[in-house]
Amino acid sequence: MKKPIVCCDFDGTITTNDNIIRIMKQFAPSEWTQLKDGVLSKEITVKEGVGRMFRLLNSDQKETIQSFILHDTNIREGFEQFVAYLKKAEIPFYVLSGGMDFFVYPVLEGIVEKEHIYCNHASFKEENIQIEWPHACDSQCQNDCGCCKPSIIRKLAHENDFIVMIGDSVTDIEAAKCADLTFARDYLLNECRNLGLIHKEYETFVDVKAQFVQIKEVKKWQMQRANGGKS
Repeated sequence: MKKPIVCCDFDGTITTNDNIIRIMKQFAPSEWTQLKDGVLSKEITVKEGVGRMFRLLNSDQKETIQSFILHDTNIREGFEQFVAYLKKAEIPFYVLSGGMDFFVYPVLEGIVEKEHIYCNHASFKEENIQIEWPHACDSQCQNDCGCCKPSIIRKLAHENDFIVMIGDSVTDIEAAKCADLTFARDYLLNECRNLGLIHKEYETFVDVKAQFVQIKEVKKWQMQRANGGKS
């Protein structure tokens, strides 16, 4: 019996907008756009591009940036209800984010436990913001991801787990390749189609939940739980 495990992106997935892009548009000099384009075209790695983008920002902007995010971030419809459903069903849920702890943790406070959130660390000790990468690529990944989602999945998942990935962007492609099923939208949706990955399209977490409960492995798992763990 395969046990479902759900891994979910943050920026542009849980939130309706990509917070790193919003931060750069609001606070960074124009050089950030070239770095963003380089990441999207895969000419430079996510780690290099994002690290250089944040180095364009002064560390004394921390509170201003954090306030901007917390007062102007929208959670995608149905997210809290989906997380509550997974908790009740005892299905593990993890957030795998290429975002930074100083805005990811506050946005998810009271919804997702901090120990279930994997993201990057922003340091404000120097003149410009420095990004630290506590979840680097393992020996099976050479993509210099920064926050390496497939490496995290390999640590979290067991042999008999049914891995579900939810995402939207270039940073979710390698994780989608590790998943048994991906819920995709936007950039990731096109990549899943091009790569022939098993996927379902979504716009809100209302869509995700409605489709999730129909997954055969999930229905088997819930039936097993209802029978007291007996197959």
